[in-house]
Amino acid sequence: MRLSPSLLSADFGNLLAEARQVELLADSFHMDVMDGHFVDNLTFGPPVVNALRGGLSKPFDIHLMIERPCRYAPRFVLRPGDTITFHVEAADDPRETIAAIRGLGAGVGLSLRPATPIEAISPFFDAVDRVLVMSVEPGFGGQGFQAEALDRIRTLREAIGSRGVTICVDGGINAGNVADVVRAGAQVIVAGSAIFGAVDRRAAMRALLEAGE
Repeated sequence: MRLSPSLLSADFGNLLAEARQVELLADSFHMDVMDGHFVDNLTFGPPVVNALRGGLSKPFDIHLMIERPCRYAPRFVLRPGDTITFHVEAADDPRETIAAIRGLGAGVGLSLRPATPIEAISPFFDAVDRVLVMSVEPGFGGQGFQAEALDRIRTLREAIGSRGVTICVDGGINAGNVADVVRAGAQVIVAGSAIFGAVDRRAAMRALLEAGE
């Protein structure tokens, strides 16, 4: 199991300091970019994500919860190991978006809302590096985990088969449910409130990692 802290739940006034506190135990950093249209929230965009680059060494998973991912993906400063994840429900054509992100030198992730059938992304398994399963409705941190996501993860694991596609899960994951999520097939866990809502962030991460073993 790999752990990707979501900076959506960090203190926006001290993002770099917050990220540095947890970087040692992080596999990557999850950056939730929202436009106020695809989801009912606004977060940060390329200027903020790019500004964090100089102070952090771990890869970024830039999660575009926006209508036109093709338009904004080129605005991010990328390093080897970075991934740009977009939603199959977004306005841009998925295959064009995958090709555009590949052209930037980044890995490609594809995500879907809780109500979107797994079949909507299955045509793209051979073209992406990872699939991000949302276990909450995207847009806001701090939501409770939707137990129905466990069946979706199992279905996805079976559908992927022997393809080398990584399954990531994001939303409401904590030390009490992470073992179930990993057993269902998740390989990367995105956690926000469970980490940044704790007084001792590193202890919270260790608890997640130990529970997910």
